[in-house]
Amino acid sequence: MSRKFIYGTVGAIVFLILLFGSLFIVKEGEFKVVLKFGEAVRVEESPGLYFKIPFIESTSQLPKYQMTYESNPTTILTKDKKPIIVDNYTVWRIKNPQNFLKTAQSVSTGVQRIDEAVFNSVRRKLSEVNYDTIISENTERGNINDEITKDVADALVRDSYGIEVIDVRIKRTDLPEGNKQSVYNRMISDRQSIAARYLSEGDEESRKITSKADRTATELLAQAEADAKKVIAQGEQQAAQIYNEAYGKNPEFYKFYRTLQSYVTTLNNEPVILLPIDSPYASILLGK
Repeated sequence: MSRKFIYGTVGAIVFLILLFGSLFIVKEGEFKVVLKFGEAVRVEESPGLYFKIPFIESTSQLPKYQMTYESNPTTILTKDKKPIIVDNYTVWRIKNPQNFLKTAQSVSTGVQRIDEAVFNSVRRKLSEVNYDTIISENTERGNINDEITKDVADALVRDSYGIEVIDVRIKRTDLPEGNKQSVYNRMISDRQSIAARYLSEGDEESRKITSKADRTATELLAQAEADAKKVIAQGEQQAAQIYNEAYGKNPEFYKFYRTLQSYVTTLNNEPVILLPIDSPYASILLGK
């Protein structure tokens, strides 16, 4: 075997080593940070094939996608001095890989820093509100989550960790077992008091409505009776006027008509009446 062949083989091997040592691949969903003597010099984030200087430059891989960190349950005191057990989760991602490598260096260390910032913010925010406010169904809980998210994000930006905090959410707020029953009893008492107040207000409102309706009905009945009496009086007045007009036109007929009406009244129960035969009343009955 000649020296030329040996040199050629060694050269080829060295070339392949240098070639493969200078190539690296960036996959989807990852950063590749190029390090020169341990210091980040550039970041490649688009998928593809890239070159680096062999033996001088190296690469470090970091996730590009969003990650979720769930904290361990922690006991915190509220404003009204109630111990509560809180656990939460954080959605985050690496925004600046170079700063991240310079400060946190690894995902596990970054998670520890996030955990510290979240714990400090949650403890501070929840110590400013009462327990009833935290567990209520109004918008206060959402406001607390938003404030904690902003607080944690600002803290990590201020320390140049290269981390973007997208969302921090409180998953559960619970009382220690020893305190649950007393708080539940007080909550039941409070709800019963509220229910009693609502019932009392409802009864009072019902009485007001009933009283108003009764007063309105009385006024309507009185007005209706007055209107009825007025109509009756007008009718009687018109009837009297008609009678007078009729009597004035034919007094004899009116007298005869009134006599017939008296017969109806007088003879209604078939009484026995003694009349002179020559009386006007008898003559009419006899048809004379």
